[in-house]
Amino acid sequence: MPRRLVEQCVLSPEVVTVVQGVRRCGKSTLLRQLMHSHRIAPDHAVFINFEDPRLVNDLDDSLLDRIYRLATTRSNRRLSFFLDEIQNVSLWQKWLNTQLEMGRGHCFVVTGSNSQLLGGELASSLTGRHLRHELFPFDLDEFRHLIPSGTLEQYVRRGGFPAALDFPQPARLLQQYFLDIIEKDIRERLSAKSSRPLQAVAKMVLESVGSELSLRRIAGSVQLSPETVSHYLQACEDAYLIFSCPYFAYSEAKRVRNNRKYYAIDTGLRRVISTTGGQDLGKDFENLVYLLLRRRTAEISYWKGKGEVDFVVNGEHGVTPIQVTYGEPQPRHYDALEEFYQHFPHANEALFVTPDSLDELERVG
Repeated sequence: MPRRLVEQCVLSPEVVTVVQGVRRCGKSTLLRQLMHSHRIAPDHAVFINFEDPRLVNDLDDSLLDRIYRLATTRSNRRLSFFLDEIQNVSLWQKWLNTQLEMGRGHCFVVTGSNSQLLGGELASSLTGRHLRHELFPFDLDEFRHLIPSGTLEQYVRRGGFPAALDFPQPARLLQQYFLDIIEKDIRERLSAKSSRPLQAVAKMVLESVGSELSLRRIAGSVQLSPETVSHYLQACEDAYLIFSCPYFAYSEAKRVRNNRKYYAIDTGLRRVISTTGGQDLGKDFENLVYLLLRRRTAEISYWKGKGEVDFVVNGEHGVTPIQVTYGEPQPRHYDALEEFYQHFPHANEALFVTPDSLDELERVG
Protein backbone atom coordinates (compact mmCIF):
# COMPACT_ATOMS: atom_id res chain seq x y z
CA MET A 1 0.00 0.00 0.00
CA PRO A 2 1.54 3.36 -1.03
CA ARG A 3 2.29 5.61 1.94
CA ARG A 4 0.97 9.17 1.90
CA LEU A 5 4.48 10.51 2.26
CA VAL A 6 5.31 9.30 -1.27
CA GLU A 7 3.40 12.25 -2.71
CA GLN A 8 5.25 14.75 -0.50
CA CYS A 9 8.81 13.63 -1.22
CA VAL A 10 10.53 15.56 -3.99
CA LEU A 11 13.69 14.06 -5.46
CA SER A 12 16.12 16.72 -6.60
CA PRO A 13 19.89 16.89 -7.14
CA GLU A 14 19.83 20.24 -5.32
CA VAL A 15 18.81 18.85 -1.92
CA VAL A 16 19.01 15.65 0.12
CA THR A 17 15.64 14.07 0.87
CA VAL A 18 15.62 12.91 4.50
CA VAL A 19 13.07 10.43 5.87
CA GLN A 20 13.22 9.73 9.58
CA GLY A 21 11.06 7.63 11.86
CA VAL A 22 10.96 4.81 14.34
CA ARG A 23 12.53 1.46 13.46
CA ARG A 24 10.22 -0.84 11.45
CA CYS A 25 7.66 1.83 10.54
CA GLY A 26 8.17 1.22 6.81
CA LYS A 27 11.06 3.46 5.73
CA SER A 28 12.68 0.83 3.50
CA THR A 29 9.35 0.11 1.83
CA LEU A 30 8.84 3.84 1.32
CA LEU A 31 12.15 4.03 -0.56
CA ARG A 32 11.00 1.33 -2.96
CA GLN A 33 7.70 3.15 -3.40
CA LEU A 34 9.58 6.36 -4.21
CA MET A 35 11.57 4.51 -6.86
CA HIS A 36 8.30 3.32 -8.40
CA SER A 37 6.43 6.65 -8.16
CA HIS A 38 9.33 8.56 -9.72
CA ARG A 39 9.70 5.88 -12.41
CA ILE A 40 13.34 5.27 -11.62
CA ALA A 41 14.64 2.27 -13.52
CA PRO A 42 16.49 -0.33 -11.42
CA ASP A 43 19.75 0.31 -13.27
CA HIS A 44 19.48 4.02 -12.39
CA ALA A 45 19.02 3.40 -8.67
CA VAL A 46 21.48 2.49 -5.93
CA PHE A 47 19.83 1.01 -2.84
CA ILE A 48 21.99 0.31 0.23
CA ASN A 49 20.83 -0.78 3.68
CA PHE A 50 23.53 0.13 6.19
CA GLU A 51 22.26 -2.44 8.68
CA ASP A 52 23.41 -5.19 6.36
CA PRO A 53 25.76 -7.38 8.49
CA ARG A 54 28.23 -7.56 5.58
CA LEU A 55 28.93 -3.84 6.00
CA VAL A 56 29.36 -3.78 9.75
CA ASN A 57 33.17 -3.36 9.68
CA ASP A 58 33.22 -0.61 7.03
CA LEU A 59 30.69 1.96 8.19
CA ASP A 60 32.45 5.22 7.40
CA ASP A 61 32.65 7.75 4.58
CA SER A 62 35.23 5.66 2.71
CA LEU A 63 32.51 3.04 2.21
CA LEU A 64 30.29 5.74 0.71
CA ASP A 65 33.13 6.68 -1.63
CA ARG A 66 33.52 3.09 -2.78
CA ILE A 67 29.77 2.70 -3.35
CA TYR A 68 29.68 5.95 -5.31
CA ARG A 69 32.66 5.08 -7.51
CA LEU A 70 31.33 1.61 -8.27
CA ALA A 71 27.89 2.93 -9.21
CA THR A 72 29.11 5.83 -11.35
CA THR A 73 31.69 3.79 -13.25
CA ARG A 74 28.93 1.43 -14.34
CA SER A 75 26.65 4.20 -15.60
CA ASN A 76 27.06 7.67 -17.03
CA ARG A 77 23.41 8.48 -16.36
CA ARG A 78 21.91 10.46 -13.50
CA LEU A 79 21.57 8.12 -10.54
CA SER A 80 19.36 8.09 -7.46
CA PHE A 81 21.05 6.89 -4.28
CA PHE A 82 18.73 5.43 -1.62
CA LEU A 83 20.75 5.14 1.59
CA ASP A 84 18.79 3.33 4.29
CA GLU A 85 19.64 3.76 8.02
CA ILE A 86 22.41 6.19 7.15
CA GLN A 87 23.02 7.11 10.80
CA ASN A 88 25.14 3.97 11.12
CA VAL A 89 27.80 5.50 8.85
CA SER A 90 30.27 7.92 10.40
CA LEU A 91 30.88 11.26 8.66
CA TRP A 92 27.98 10.71 6.27
CA GLN A 93 26.71 14.30 6.61
CA LYS A 94 29.95 15.84 5.38
CA TRP A 95 30.17 13.28 2.59
CA LEU A 96 26.71 14.21 1.35
CA ASN A 97 27.50 17.90 1.57
CA THR A 98 30.55 17.31 -0.64
CA GLN A 99 28.42 15.49 -3.22
CA LEU A 100 25.96 18.37 -3.40
CA GLU A 101 28.76 20.92 -3.75
CA MET A 102 30.19 18.97 -6.69
CA GLY A 103 26.83 19.28 -8.45
CA ARG A 104 27.04 16.10 -10.48
CA GLY A 105 23.26 15.82 -10.83
CA HIS A 106 22.66 12.71 -8.75
CA CYS A 107 19.80 12.49 -6.23
CA PHE A 108 20.20 11.34 -2.64
CA VAL A 109 17.50 9.99 -0.35
CA VAL A 110 18.49 8.94 3.17
CA THR A 111 16.57 7.38 6.03
CA GLY A 112 17.33 6.96 9.70
CA SER A 113 15.86 6.07 13.06
CA ASN A 114 17.21 8.93 15.11
CA SER A 115 15.64 12.38 15.06
CA GLN A 116 18.66 14.16 16.54
CA LEU A 117 21.13 12.65 14.12
CA LEU A 118 18.88 13.50 11.20
CA GLY A 119 17.76 16.79 12.72
CA GLY A 120 20.15 19.13 14.45
CA GLU A 121 23.32 17.34 13.40
CA LEU A 122 22.23 17.15 9.78
CA ALA A 123 21.02 20.75 9.73
CA SER A 124 24.46 21.98 10.81
CA SER A 125 26.12 20.13 7.92
CA LEU A 126 23.50 20.69 5.22
CA THR A 127 21.93 24.03 6.09
CA GLY A 128 19.24 24.78 3.54
CA ARG A 129 20.20 21.76 1.46
CA HIS A 130 17.90 19.06 2.77
CA LEU A 131 14.17 18.41 2.98
CA ARG A 132 13.13 16.54 6.10
CA HIS A 133 10.11 14.23 6.37
CA GLU A 134 8.83 12.08 9.22
CA LEU A 135 7.29 8.64 8.73
CA PHE A 136 5.09 7.04 11.38
CA PRO A 137 3.48 3.61 11.65
CA PHE A 138 0.14 3.33 9.85
CA ASP A 139 -2.52 5.81 10.92
CA LEU A 140 -6.18 4.85 11.25
CA ASP A 141 -6.99 5.49 7.58
CA GLU A 142 -4.03 3.41 6.43
CA PHE A 143 -5.01 0.67 8.86
CA ARG A 144 -8.53 0.61 7.41
CA HIS A 145 -7.16 0.59 3.88
CA LEU A 146 -5.24 -2.57 4.74
CA ILE A 147 -8.05 -4.05 6.87
CA PRO A 148 -11.35 -2.64 5.49
CA SER A 149 -13.39 -4.17 8.31
CA GLY A 150 -11.03 -2.81 10.98
CA THR A 151 -12.59 -0.78 13.79
CA LEU A 152 -11.17 2.06 15.84
CA GLU A 153 -10.88 -0.20 18.88
CA GLN A 154 -9.03 -2.83 16.85
CA TYR A 155 -6.61 -0.18 15.62
CA VAL A 156 -6.03 1.09 19.16
CA ARG A 157 -5.30 -2.44 20.36
CA ARG A 158 -3.20 -3.59 17.39
CA GLY A 159 -1.41 -0.37 16.48
CA GLY A 160 0.03 0.52 13.09
CA PHE A 161 3.39 -1.20 12.66
CA PRO A 162 2.97 -2.64 9.14
CA ALA A 163 4.56 -6.08 9.53
CA ALA A 164 2.84 -6.75 12.87
CA LEU A 165 -0.60 -6.45 11.26
CA ASP A 166 0.08 -9.53 9.11
CA PHE A 167 2.17 -11.47 11.62
CA PRO A 168 0.62 -14.56 13.31
CA GLN A 169 2.04 -13.55 16.72
CA PRO A 170 1.95 -9.73 16.65
CA ALA A 171 2.58 -9.30 20.39
CA ARG A 172 5.88 -11.18 20.20
CA LEU A 173 6.95 -9.15 17.17
CA LEU A 174 6.10 -5.83 18.85
CA GLN A 175 7.96 -6.88 21.99
CA GLN A 176 10.99 -7.60 19.83
CA TYR A 177 10.64 -4.19 18.18
CA PHE A 178 10.78 -2.61 21.64
CA LEU A 179 13.93 -4.54 22.52
CA ASP A 180 15.56 -3.70 19.18
CA ILE A 181 14.82 0.02 19.56
CA ILE A 182 16.25 0.00 23.08
CA GLU A 183 19.36 -1.91 22.08
CA LYS A 184 20.20 -0.58 18.62
CA ASP A 185 18.83 2.95 18.63
CA ILE A 186 19.25 3.93 22.28
CA ARG A 187 21.81 1.85 24.20
CA GLU A 188 24.39 1.81 21.40
CA ARG A 189 23.87 5.52 20.79
CA LEU A 190 24.46 6.27 24.48
CA SER A 191 27.24 3.68 24.84
CA ALA A 192 25.39 2.45 27.94
CA LYS A 193 26.69 -0.72 29.55
CA SER A 194 23.27 -2.32 30.00
CA SER A 195 19.89 -1.99 28.34
CA ARG A 196 17.95 -3.00 31.47
CA PRO A 197 17.72 0.45 33.08
CA LEU A 198 16.77 1.88 29.69
CA GLN A 199 13.99 -0.68 29.39
CA ALA A 200 12.79 0.17 32.89
CA VAL A 201 12.60 3.90 32.14
CA ALA A 202 10.87 3.36 28.80
CA LYS A 203 8.39 0.87 30.24
CA MET A 204 7.42 3.24 33.06
CA VAL A 205 6.77 6.01 30.55
CA LEU A 206 4.75 3.75 28.24
CA GLU A 207 2.59 2.62 31.13
CA SER A 208 1.94 6.23 32.17
CA VAL A 209 0.94 7.86 28.88
CA GLY A 210 -1.13 10.96 29.33
CA SER A 211 0.01 11.48 32.93
CA GLU A 212 2.52 13.98 34.23
CA LEU A 213 5.82 12.38 35.11
CA SER A 214 8.60 14.02 37.08
CA LEU A 215 12.22 13.05 36.66
CA ARG A 216 12.47 12.43 40.40
CA ARG A 217 9.52 10.05 40.37
CA ILE A 218 11.00 8.00 37.54
CA ALA A 219 14.45 8.12 39.11
CA GLY A 220 13.12 6.85 42.43
CA SER A 221 11.31 3.97 40.74
CA VAL A 222 14.24 2.75 38.67
CA GLN A 223 17.07 3.63 41.09
CA LEU A 224 18.83 6.11 38.82
CA SER A 225 19.74 9.77 39.20
CA PRO A 226 17.33 12.38 37.75
CA GLU A 227 20.13 13.52 35.42
CA THR A 228 20.54 10.00 34.03
CA VAL A 229 16.78 9.63 33.62
CA SER A 230 16.65 12.91 31.70
CA HIS A 231 19.42 11.65 29.42
CA TYR A 232 17.60 8.36 28.84
CA LEU A 233 14.27 10.05 28.12
CA GLN A 234 15.84 12.29 25.51
CA ALA A 235 17.42 9.25 23.86
CA CYS A 236 14.03 7.52 23.80
CA GLU A 237 12.56 10.59 22.12
CA ASP A 238 15.41 10.75 19.63
CA ALA A 239 14.65 7.14 18.69
CA TYR A 240 10.95 7.98 18.18
CA LEU A 241 9.90 5.53 20.88
CA ILE A 242 8.15 8.25 22.90
CA PHE A 243 7.12 11.90 22.56
CA SER A 244 7.09 14.46 25.33
CA CYS A 245 4.25 16.94 25.72
CA PRO A 246 5.23 20.07 27.68
CA TYR A 247 3.08 22.35 29.80
CA PHE A 248 1.49 25.20 27.85
CA ALA A 249 2.55 28.71 28.81
CA TYR A 250 3.90 31.73 26.99
CA SER A 251 6.60 31.96 29.63
CA GLU A 252 9.56 29.64 29.15
CA ALA A 253 10.14 29.66 32.91
CA LYS A 254 6.61 28.33 33.53
CA ARG A 255 7.02 25.63 30.90
CA VAL A 256 10.25 24.42 32.45
CA ARG A 257 8.87 24.43 36.00
CA ASN A 258 6.07 22.02 35.13
CA ASN A 259 6.36 18.32 34.41
CA ARG A 260 5.87 16.85 30.97
CA LYS A 261 3.41 14.24 29.80
CA TYR A 262 4.56 11.45 27.49
CA TYR A 263 3.01 9.47 24.66
CA ALA A 264 4.03 6.30 22.81
CA ILE A 265 4.87 6.01 19.12
CA ASP A 266 2.26 3.28 18.76
CA THR A 267 -0.67 2.11 20.89
CA GLY A 268 -0.17 -1.54 19.95
CA LEU A 269 3.47 -1.48 21.06
CA ARG A 270 2.51 0.32 24.26
CA ARG A 271 -0.07 -2.33 25.13
CA VAL A 272 2.29 -5.29 24.74
CA ILE A 273 4.91 -3.60 26.92
CA SER A 274 2.54 -2.36 29.62
CA THR A 275 1.23 -4.40 32.53
CA THR A 276 -2.50 -5.09 32.61
CA GLY A 277 -3.01 -1.99 34.75
CA GLY A 278 -1.50 0.17 32.03
CA GLN A 279 -3.80 -1.10 29.28
CA ASP A 280 -6.43 1.63 29.61
CA LEU A 281 -8.45 2.05 26.40
CA GLY A 282 -9.18 5.69 27.24
CA LYS A 283 -5.49 6.47 27.62
CA ASP A 284 -4.74 4.64 24.39
CA PHE A 285 -7.34 6.76 22.62
CA GLU A 286 -5.73 9.90 24.02
CA ASN A 287 -2.39 8.57 22.74
CA LEU A 288 -3.95 8.02 19.31
CA VAL A 289 -5.23 11.62 19.23
CA TYR A 290 -1.78 12.88 20.20
CA LEU A 291 -0.23 10.96 17.29
CA LEU A 292 -2.80 12.36 14.86
CA LEU A 293 -1.90 15.85 16.03
CA ARG A 294 1.84 15.12 15.99
CA ARG A 295 1.66 14.14 12.34
CA ARG A 296 0.48 17.71 11.66
CA THR A 297 2.55 19.76 14.10
CA ALA A 298 5.11 19.51 16.89
CA GLU A 299 3.56 22.48 18.74
CA ILE A 300 1.48 20.37 21.13
CA SER A 301 1.23 21.05 24.86
CA TYR A 302 -1.14 20.42 27.74
CA TRP A 303 -2.47 22.82 30.38
CA LYS A 304 -3.40 22.26 33.98
CA GLY A 305 -4.93 24.42 36.69
CA LYS A 306 -7.52 22.94 39.01
CA GLY A 307 -8.57 20.90 36.00
CA GLU A 308 -6.67 19.77 32.91
CA VAL A 309 -6.90 20.51 29.22
CA ASP A 310 -5.56 17.44 27.44
CA PHE A 311 -3.90 19.26 24.54
CA VAL A 312 -3.20 22.81 23.48
CA VAL A 313 -2.10 23.31 19.87
CA ASN A 314 -0.34 26.55 19.05
CA GLY A 315 -0.82 26.93 15.30
CA GLU A 316 -0.74 29.66 12.71
CA HIS A 317 -4.39 30.47 13.45
CA GLY A 318 -3.89 30.77 17.19
CA VAL A 319 -4.15 28.59 20.28
CA THR A 320 -6.70 25.76 20.29
CA PRO A 321 -7.56 23.78 23.46
CA ILE A 322 -8.58 20.15 22.94
CA GLN A 323 -10.35 17.78 25.30
CA VAL A 324 -10.21 14.05 24.57
CA THR A 325 -12.63 11.46 25.90
CA TYR A 326 -13.44 7.91 24.86
CA GLY A 327 -16.99 8.43 26.15
CA GLU A 328 -19.21 11.46 26.58
CA PRO A 329 -17.65 14.75 27.75
CA GLN A 330 -17.90 15.15 31.50
CA PRO A 331 -18.40 18.31 33.65
CA ARG A 332 -14.68 18.26 34.51
CA HIS A 333 -13.84 18.78 30.84
CA TYR A 334 -15.98 21.91 30.69
CA ASP A 335 -14.74 23.20 34.06
CA ALA A 336 -11.13 22.90 32.94
CA LEU A 337 -11.87 24.77 29.72
CA GLU A 338 -13.62 27.56 31.59
CA GLU A 339 -10.57 27.95 33.78
CA PHE A 340 -8.29 27.84 30.70
CA TYR A 341 -10.20 30.68 29.03
CA GLN A 342 -9.83 32.79 32.16
CA HIS A 343 -6.07 32.63 31.60
CA PHE A 344 -6.19 32.71 27.77
CA PRO A 345 -9.36 34.58 26.77
CA HIS A 346 -8.32 34.98 23.13
CA ALA A 347 -7.85 31.24 22.50
CA ASN A 348 -9.82 29.59 19.70
CA GLU A 349 -13.00 27.63 20.25
CA ALA A 350 -12.28 24.35 22.02
CA LEU A 351 -12.50 20.96 20.33
CA PHE A 352 -13.96 17.87 21.95
CA VAL A 353 -12.53 14.73 20.39
CA THR A 354 -14.36 11.43 20.83
CA PRO A 355 -14.30 8.25 18.72
CA ASP A 356 -17.15 9.75 16.69
CA SER A 357 -15.51 13.13 16.10
CA LEU A 358 -11.91 12.41 15.07
CA ASP A 359 -12.55 14.42 11.90
CA GLU A 360 -12.68 17.54 14.09
CA LEU A 361 -8.89 17.45 14.23
CA GLU A 362 -8.80 18.63 10.63
CA ARG A 363 -9.69 22.07 11.98
CA VAL A 364 -6.50 22.28 14.02
CA GLY A 365 -3.48 24.13 12.67
